[in-house]
Amino acid sequence: MSGAYEVTHVGWPTAETTSALPEPAERARGIAVTDRALYRDGRGWVPVSGEVHYSRLPRHRWDERMRQLRAAGVGIAATYAFWNHHVPERGRPSFDGHLDIGAFVDVAATAGLDVVLRIGPWAHGESRNGGFPDWVQAAPVEHRSDDPAYLSLVREWFGQLAAALDGRARPGGPVVGIQLENELYDRPDHIRTLKRLAREAGMSAPLWTATAWGGAELPDGEVLPVFGGYADGFWVDPDAPWDPTFRAHYFPSHDWDDPGVGADVRASQGFAAASATADLHGFPPATCELGGGMATAYHRRPVLAGRDVAALAHLKIGNGSAWQGYYMFVGGRNPAPRLQESIDTGYPNDMPEFGYDFHAPIGQSGDLADSAPLLRAQHAFLDAFGDRLARMRSSLPDERAASLDDRTTLRWALRCDGDEGIAVISHHQPFEQVEAAAGVQLRVRREAGETVFPETPVTVPPGTLARWPVGLEIGGIRVDWATASLVTLLPGTERPTLVLVEDAGVPPEISLDGVVTRATPGQVVTGGSAGATGDATAGDLDQPDVDQPGLDVVVVGAADAARMWVRPGAQPELWLSDGELSWDADGALLRGANAAQRYDPDRRGWLDLTADAAPPSPLPVAVEVVRDARPAPPEYGFAGPRHRAPADDDVERGAAVYRLRVPAAALEPDADAVLDLDWAGDVGRLQIDGTTVDDRFWDGTRWSVSLRDVGADDGNEVSVQVLPLAPESTVALAAAGAARRADAAATHLEASVRVRGLWRRPS
Repeated sequence: MSGAYEVTHVGWPTAETTSALPEPAERARGIAVTDRALYRDGRGWVPVSGEVHYSRLPRHRWDERMRQLRAAGVGIAATYAFWNHHVPERGRPSFDGHLDIGAFVDVAATAGLDVVLRIGPWAHGESRNGGFPDWVQAAPVEHRSDDPAYLSLVREWFGQLAAALDGRARPGGPVVGIQLENELYDRPDHIRTLKRLAREAGMSAPLWTATAWGGAELPDGEVLPVFGGYADGFWVDPDAPWDPTFRAHYFPSHDWDDPGVGADVRASQGFAAASATADLHGFPPATCELGGGMATAYHRRPVLAGRDVAALAHLKIGNGSAWQGYYMFVGGRNPAPRLQESIDTGYPNDMPEFGYDFHAPIGQSGDLADSAPLLRAQHAFLDAFGDRLARMRSSLPDERAASLDDRTTLRWALRCDGDEGIAVISHHQPFEQVEAAAGVQLRVRREAGETVFPETPVTVPPGTLARWPVGLEIGGIRVDWATASLVTLLPGTERPTLVLVEDAGVPPEISLDGVVTRATPGQVVTGGSAGATGDATAGDLDQPDVDQPGLDVVVVGAADAARMWVRPGAQPELWLSDGELSWDADGALLRGANAAQRYDPDRRGWLDLTADAAPPSPLPVAVEVVRDARPAPPEYGFAGPRHRAPADDDVERGAAVYRLRVPAAALEPDADAVLDLDWAGDVGRLQIDGTTVDDRFWDGTRWSVSLRDVGADDGNEVSVQVLPLAPESTVALAAAGAARRADAAATHLEASVRVRGLWRRPS
């Protein structure tokens, strides 16, 4: 489709109203909330939270994962406290080692992160009994209700949790939010009771939240409703097509509910069918579960591209999201056997016993997924422009898709306060990609006037995730419009620098105070002085001939977008690196980098830095076939339409066994080695000296494991069991896996190892 796409800014219908939270006694950390936005220290604030489960990570990884999370532009670490991880036996709670929740909160705070605790008591999170210990699940009580016998158990758990937190979950501390329960649909009084019990135990925070999808009934004024959205889900039946509830997330909309999330568990827990109506209860629209990836069930094994994940999140920004929350952002492993959701424990799905990688932006092994750089850029934008976004209402374009099957109409929305605006283009969807939108001009009508741009129509390619400014005032200069995406603002001694990134396939043009410039990547466009331009190439360190305040604009090329990093916080920095960056109190750290550059806004050029952290070269791992696989049966049983996973005996009898000869260099105490398994089959189990330490259901993707994290050392035998997948099996595989069913029937395994080396400081 081609032509001028039009949108008219629609202002707020009523005056801004202060929300019920934070309550007076719990106000802290400068946090305030209205029916439009969140604020911090009087400035608009769009929080970004990422789910990371401390109990699913080795304690020695906490510091690194928190730095990785912060480097991704995430400002809040959200985590479940799983009751069954901490108190498997009544009266013997454990809060040490990787279960030391107080220490985890401290590590997050040191990394510059706030914390949201999701304290249950019921959590889900693909955990056994939804997080209830077996002794709680077996108790003769009405679970998840105000039954006094059940509340007595909850009071005991909350007391243990509060004691372990030791005052950290009090206003003024690092815990800024507490989520009560999860996916509770028709018991608002119980939510209110849980809040009271948490306070009585000694836990409180400025923000209290509860999940609101499925038309959940929540108590007015008690909790901030939080929503979710996933690109695909393991919880759908194996023969089901891509569900409309997933598809709908790829269209501009002001509907915040998602009746599809948790629909199967809702039914198994005895709750009524979901409503399609979202009640914000006087709060702004906020999310806690934008799919950072997707878990793999035995019966259904979705695989998403990084842009699928990033596009869903990007659309929510255009739709008016006041809080971007992801589930999961960091993958992990269950800390002990039999802690997973399973059909045998009354749940609808069989999940891997250990593996919880979730295809998250930061995987179980600590490697970054291809979603990571796309999300990093979005989060840098929210960090830099969140104060403006907070006052900008979302308006939908005049011409929108006629149905969920429309793949031609440009997908975009406007955030605008009547004067300044941002056109948010999210022209992408999974599986059935959209078509290119040709001849596109945007006509934006706002109180300050009408802007039509670009001057020459452009084609917007499929996969475009763009944030184009309209009428932004920066440094006394008006950015009339640009066809490159907003990333961040760099402070400078004489003038700020606006950083844009080129959107692949779209010529970057910039209009400053009426002067239009066709920019090229690396070029500095100057407004407010001589209107000069220059090249910001490596080594170009001449001081600019600038006498007056104004604005520089630098465009990062699309080819460098995945190499772009922005240090979050009050003093952002722009970096390019082929490796991974993080920051601590002493500055930047690099891993796996051949080169790194940092942009100097005062010198208008890039500083070349030495990294001394070269990317690892894979080392071959000899694979010995100890035993061939036996032919697999078509299925291992069903629960309704869903397949049951094979039992332990099925794996022991039928799996191929491969012994791995891991190079000694990868098993040295100071090595940080990742074992990469390229495999095909049905179920895989990684074993150390015959004990299973990790597992996967095959979905066609690589399986990467940190050898240190699973306890491998030079004296261990490392082996992998791979159960074949019968050609007749009807488990649902994504396209790449479905194309390799023949490999999966015969089983296949290749292995290599990467020694990642240490994080080092550039110089």
